[in-house]
Amino acid sequence: MPYGGEFILRARSWRRLARFASYATVAALTPAAYNPAAREMAVQHIYLMAWKVLAGYLAFTLILSLVLIEVVSNAASTYGVSQYALELVLRVLVLEVMPFMTALFVALRSGSEIGAEIALMRVAGELEDIEDIGTSPLYQELMPRVTAAALSVFTLTTLACALSVVLTYTVFFGFSDAGFENFTRVVAVVFTEQVLAGFVLKCMLFGGAVALIPLATGLEAERGQLRSVPFTVLAGLVKLFFVIGAVAVLSLVVKYV
Repeated sequence: MPYGGEFILRARSWRRLARFASYATVAALTPAAYNPAAREMAVQHIYLMAWKVLAGYLAFTLILSLVLIEVVSNAASTYGVSQYALELVLRVLVLEVMPFMTALFVALRSGSEIGAEIALMRVAGELEDIEDIGTSPLYQELMPRVTAAALSVFTLTTLACALSVVLTYTVFFGFSDAGFENFTRVVAVVFTEQVLAGFVLKCMLFGGAVALIPLATGLEAERGQLRSVPFTVLAGLVKLFFVIGAVAVLSLVVKYV
């Protein structure tokens, strides 16, 4: 039985993940997949993944944002580039840190739970293999989880980034509107159309990874083998961290190299 980290090196595991991702993408774009039962289940999972933790996560975002704003501002002043401090904060905090932290937050909070739930269903024989999942009657049981996880990541990222922008303005200019013109000019320089398109794409990739990888890896648990559950859950988290890191690094390479 393979350990969690070994799944990273198994080409067959990645092929199975790609196959499941293709099924999920088709289902997400198919209106017929969103019947009343599926919509109700998706809403329940969004409540658990996003709404229930919203206040706590925004409080964490506030503290982290304030710390990073001070760190970047002080570093910019130390090296004599304080005129670029505001732009650096927006690029580092809003475009890079917040999407990455949100994806990790949802992954650690809900990814392992979803992976364990699916693995237990697989061990009990309630779910078909990935190759047959598209025709399984429990197909509708999986898709709401995928949709809810992806939407939770995207929503929390949007709210966290909006809060970070507001905090950035408040730290730099206080509660006065005197710096609004300068702030909006810097925002326009940072958030160009190409950057925003890349930001949305990155958030979508993060959401897709958090939604698909723990679930698809949970389907690799062996029927009747309860001992395979922790291995598949760990494998899902390892693969998820690897993919999130790869997306973040690729985003930086595309923008700055």
